[in-house]
Amino acid sequence: MWNDHELSKMVEGGIPYPMLADQGGVVGTMYGVYDKDAGVEMRGRFIIDPDGVLQGYEVLTPPVGRNVSETTRQLKAFQLVRAAGGAEATPSGWQPGKKTLKPGPELVGNVWREWKVEDAK
Repeated sequence: MWNDHELSKMVEGGIPYPMLADQGGVVGTMYGVYDKDAGVEMRGRFIIDPDGVLQGYEVLTPPVGRNVSETTRQLKAFQLVRAAGGAEATPSGWQPGKKTLKPGPELVGNVWREWKVEDAK
């Protein structure tokens, strides 16, 4: 309902990934975001990979909104890393088409040498 009546008016065409409605709080209870006394869930975003593994999440109190563009960026980053079989990593602020990092022991403590904020722009 939120996507149909609100989000689709803020994001052209709606969001490009599935959302879950959890009116009874069953899923929210499993993820620890359901407030039984109030009968509502905290605002949460959970990124679950095709194997059913939780890869990322964010939980915010109701007065603070989430960022659809950041969620989409993270989904693309998770997809790239998965497709690369762990041979690539995306640094903070990474954008699709921008430089990635090659994970390994030599990268530890040297990310600053390999990637700068300008690389994300």
